[in-house]
Amino acid sequence: MCRVLFNAYGHQNIVGEHKTTVELTSEDYLSPRGTCIIGVRADLTLNELDAEFKRLALLGTTTIVLKMSVDGLVEEVTGIGGPGLTYSDPISMVARTSSYECGRTLMINADKAASDLSRTFVGKLKDTSVVIDCELIFSTQ
Repeated sequence: MCRVLFNAYGHQNIVGEHKTTVELTSEDYLSPRGTCIIGVRADLTLNELDAEFKRLALLGTTTIVLKMSVDGLVEEVTGIGGPGLTYSDPISMVARTSSYECGRTLMINADKAASDLSRTFVGKLKDTSVVIDCELIFSTQ
């Protein structure tokens, strides 16, 4: 099992309404059209992950969990790895409910999209001073 902790932050334009993805970005700006983005200014990007995370991400037997905590509220998104997860993107990490793989994809076949997150949780993310405590957990069966 591999774990890494990092932070992201809230933004006034977070709506969390996308039906198929959840995204964290290292960018500090978010337009109202970014309905999948639930955190900005992430201090970790996919291309910065250690080689062991990248190796595990390539395996379809790896379970990947993105755990996010804000003010005592916790949300988890769980998916799996896949052979096309290159983790090459320097800006975004995207959990996808589909099996689509690209350099921005953190996990595929995720059990939640942004629209599935608690509305109370998403509401807290509209505050630009909110810190989202994030943890990535990679484990194999």
